[in-house]
Parts: sequence; structure tokens; C-alpha cells
Amino acid sequence: MMEGNVRRILSELPEGVILVAAAKTRTADEVRQAVEAGVQIIGENYVQEAEDAFAALGRIAEWHFIGHLQKNKVKKAVPIFDVIETVDSLKLGARIDRECAKLGKVMPILVEVNSGREPQKSGVLPEEAEELVRKLSQLERVQVQGLMTMGPRFGDPELARPYFQETKRLFDQLSKLRIENVEMRYLSMGMSNTHKIAIEEGANMVRIGTKIFGERHYDG
Repeated sequence: MMEGNVRRILSELPEGVILVAAAKTRTADEVRQAVEAGVQIIGENYVQEAEDAFAALGRIAEWHFIGHLQKNKVKKAVPIFDVIETVDSLKLGARIDRECAKLGKVMPILVEVNSGREPQKSGVLPEEAEELVRKLSQLERVQVQGLMTMGPRFGDPELARPYFQETKRLFDQLSKLRIENVEMRYLSMGMSNTHKIAIEEGANMVRIGTKIFGERHYDG
């Protein structure tokens, strides 16, 4: 089933749109199956789950961190991940920078935008994103390579469109500024129920879990 899911999604994605398989709560064996089916990027929400999967699988794919990264988890995250998609403060960027310096590594990052302006969610507000990108650009061991947004959750995917549109406008504005050490390559928007809308609005990276793995496993 998973192999069919992956092949179908990959065949449906327009050229140039990158699939990130969101592996939240999935086992290492499920992740392995997804990679064998054609997934090239695994997205993890939790450092502990990523540690377990990485210990079992190694670098069989590119690893992206797509959840809220706590500063005290950065030391464990930096050796595992190839991209961190959810940087939303200079303090977090600076912590990543310091840990990367210890490993002689440069970490590509995306700046997470709170496009829905939801107080309970992480992400920088749209009007504060340029200032954050400029500050992050001065760090030696991180490189801003784009933006990521979650957007509010709705039953109707169409309702997410304005939030994707706003993030795309911001992405385009930042691209035109040509800030040194910033390469606006990736716009990560959209999940299983919203990725088609996100792609219509300019996303070139989508994070899909349920449509690959099936319904999530829960602990309680």
C-alpha cells in the first residue's frame, strides 16, 4: 500500500516540487519502506523519534526537521539533520550555528512563518520575517534557504489558500532583496490535505504524512 501511495504522490507532483515524507509517530521500518518506495527526504517532528530512526537507518535519505525545535535539543539535532525547516528566532539560529561550528558543518535552514498569526503556534510573524532573515544571514554556520509555514488547520483545504498566498508574497519579496548568505530556494507549504492548494500558490516543497503512511499511530 505504501509503495503505491508514494508512487502516486510522486507522479502527481509537478516537476520541481519536492516531497518530504512527514514521519511523525512512524516506526523505522515504515520509514525504510517509504524510502524504498521512492521517498528521498524524511521529515521528523521530534528529535527523540529522529534519533531512534536515524540510529536504525542511518543516512538512507535526507533528513529534515519539521517540528518545533527546542533550544535544548539543538545539540542532538544538528548531527542528524540535513535541513532544519523551523527556525523562528535568532536565539535558535545562533544555537544551531554554535553546534554546527563544533562539527565543521553548515546547516541549511528555512525560516518558519506564522502566517495565521496564531498565538499558540511557533513561527515569526510575516512583518518580522525580513529582520530575522537579515540577522540570521550574519551567522557563519547557517544559511537561510527559504521559508516554511504551517498555516491554520481547516477541514476545507481551500481556506488555507490566503495563508499560502501571504507566505509566497513574503518569499518573493525576500528573494528580490538578494541578502548576502541568503538563497531563497525553498518554499515549504502544505500537508496531506492542503498540498495541492499550496502548490497552486507557489510551494516547491510539501510535507505529506497521512497520504503516504496511512492514519497516524497515537500513544494514548
